Amino acid sequence: MTVSQTRARKRFGQHFLIDQYTIDQIIELIAPVQGEHFVEIGPGRGALTAQLIRYNVPLDVIEIDRDLAQIINSKFGEFPNFNLHIGDALKTDYATFRNPGTLRIVGNLPYNISTPLILQLISQCSVIQDMTFMLQKEVVDRLAASPGSKDYGRLSVMVQSYAQVAGYFEVPPAAFDPPPKVISKLVRITPQNRGISPDTYRCLEYCVRLAFGQRRKTVKNSLGREISLDVIEKCGIDLKQRPEEIQVETYLLLAKALEREC
Repeated sequence: MTVSQTRARKRFGQHFLIDQYTIDQIIELIAPVQGEHFVEIGPGRGALTAQLIRYNVPLDVIEIDRDLAQIINSKFGEFPNFNLHIGDALKTDYATFRNPGTLRIVGNLPYNISTPLILQLISQCSVIQDMTFMLQKEVVDRLAASPGSKDYGRLSVMVQSYAQVAGYFEVPPAAFDPPPKVISKLVRITPQNRGISPDTYRCLEYCVRLAFGQRRKTVKNSLGREISLDVIEKCGIDLKQRPEEIQVETYLLLAKALEREC
């Protein structure tokens, strides 16, 4: 079986990118430079892989589908800069791929793992230069959402605490085989060194889970159920505010305040 004959497997959430114009746009946005180290998650039929390999950059590729991995390896395995890893991207230690410098991670991500995968990558952001992903449009809108919008929530706060997020162009279902039932969108996530400790991360997770678990309630009735109202107010939060009205930086202040309390 050739790469082009490979059928998508529903259990892996596969939708292979086939539109050449979209592929060219993605590569233009990524703009690979020789010497950079790339990791591609879920290469599918190798549409992006074939473009990246031409830049002679170190390229680690992660594929969970063993049958597809064998076909991809037969196509690219002879390139000295290509290295295939058969496994689960959710269980990967990305520091093990690190050459001198940091990683640039790319991929047309399966929609069913995109949110947990991005949160896992954020926790390893010290070895990541940037991430460029094709995702479901709704997920990109949540990632990039500003306070006060309906899309602003737990995912927005957790990712924006660690990184700058920029949404780019939308991609229609016809650009994929098989076509998904949703619009896709390209996003770039660029980690920022904000010195967030593992303990602060855990406190931040706790805060946003508590806040957005009951997002229609005021801060007093959501965060205030388990966090001292005095601590909340000292972080500049109005108890009458709702969780979606609070800035990312303020959630970080609250997380650090909780860390000091522990």
